[in-house]
Amino acid sequence: MEYEAVIGLETHVQLKTKSKMWCGCANAYGAEPNTNVCPVCLGLPGVLPVPNDEALRLTVLTGLLLNCEIPRFAKFDRKSYFYPDMPKNYQITQYDKPSTANGFVEFEFAGAGSTDGRSRVRITRAHLEEDVGKSFHFERTSGLDFNRAGVPLMEIVSEPDLTSPDMAYEYLNALKEILIYGGVSDCDMEKGMVRCDVNVSVRPVGAKELGAKIEIKNMNSFSGVRRALEYEIPRQIAVVKSGGKLVQSTRRWDDVTGITEQMRTKEDAHDYRYFPDPDLMPSAPDDAWLAEVKSRVVELPLARKQRFMRDYGLPASDAETFKNDVPLGDYFEGIAKNSKNPKAIANWVINNLRAKLAEASERRTGVAPVSIQDRGAENLETGATPVLPGTFADLKFPPAALLELVSLVEAKTISSAAAQQVFVEMFDTGKSPTVIVQEKGLAQVSDTGAIEKFCDEVIAANPGPANDFKSCKPAALNFLKGQVMKLSKGKANPAVAGEILERKLKS
Repeated sequence: MEYEAVIGLETHVQLKTKSKMWCGCANAYGAEPNTNVCPVCLGLPGVLPVPNDEALRLTVLTGLLLNCEIPRFAKFDRKSYFYPDMPKNYQITQYDKPSTANGFVEFEFAGAGSTDGRSRVRITRAHLEEDVGKSFHFERTSGLDFNRAGVPLMEIVSEPDLTSPDMAYEYLNALKEILIYGGVSDCDMEKGMVRCDVNVSVRPVGAKELGAKIEIKNMNSFSGVRRALEYEIPRQIAVVKSGGKLVQSTRRWDDVTGITEQMRTKEDAHDYRYFPDPDLMPSAPDDAWLAEVKSRVVELPLARKQRFMRDYGLPASDAETFKNDVPLGDYFEGIAKNSKNPKAIANWVINNLRAKLAEASERRTGVAPVSIQDRGAENLETGATPVLPGTFADLKFPPAALLELVSLVEAKTISSAAAQQVFVEMFDTGKSPTVIVQEKGLAQVSDTGAIEKFCDEVIAANPGPANDFKSCKPAALNFLKGQVMKLSKGKANPAVAGEILERKLKS
């Protein structure tokens, strides 16, 4: 009997707010332990929480970005459990009435059930809660840092629509991109801003009933999620194939040994003793409040990539570049709207402008910039905000200058090689391409009489390659053409030079 995996993910994301969820303490990473704390986030007796309005807005914004329904009634509940890093001995969360529900994420992944290389995972809910403190374990003692306690935390729960470790990995990266695009979170996993719980079970292929759900807790990297699933799925299949029985439980992932280990049997909802928090009023967003949040909705990364391919005829690689580097893509689009050749504009922006901006940024900061697409997969998952290749404040020329440069090349006024020189001068001085061409005498020579003289000199000076071409070795023509370009200091029209050389050698 063959078995298949059924996977659902619970992704916890710290929200991008200035203060914590229930108090005015700073939501800031890296402070000295227990300095961003107050009686509220320490759970001292008699304190009352006050909801962070921006956290509520970011949660609903996330729901809109994830195609969710936004209920007109949501409430906060107490989830009771004891851990040393939970100062109140309960967590304030949303249980049966969350702020968002019933959405989906569409992302690039060609697997079972995909359409045109895209897959869809349903979102059960994205609800708001609070983060807990952090435990530190030393040789003989343990310490608690409550700076993180009370930080706004959003939990995004997927339906069990994922079927493989690779699909889970791509879903998580797509989700991270959406949250960064929307300004919901920086998603820096090195700072603990994103953590993931994995729910996985196995069942016979074609069966409808789910198997026993095994949860893998507190994954702190996307590659770790993939590796944990690559271990756990075969482990579960081996158990059931050998006649064993899987029990609903919670396991941990050991990234060093590459195995999962059982922590405890899984609690059910009644073990947490949920009940409405008596200190917090329900949330009932009105039309004006929702309209303000809707005004913050942005174009999704995948939609942006598809639009660049559709509207500007760009290949997937160029569109991916502009998806990953939003400022660069916006700059390209501002020019491409007025161009008859967007692909040529894209080539100059990606291959030339980006490199020069990177050089300028490195000179200014002393740090080599790394854009999203240039980072390796291992670093990509950290979600750290990349150092983009310079800023457009470094530009001395207007966007229209790139259009002018492309027009000069297309009109064969200058050669492609000369255009490279013009661009460097244009970037350094801000002069227009036409002025630079005139000042440096870079205009391409298309006069056949002048080019014929160059060709005659080259044929006379290179009898060997000339005879090679006559002996049916066409590659020799490229060498001779190169000599013509060298002799003309790059000014000869290469197409005209090639035609004249071929005519002369064949006559």
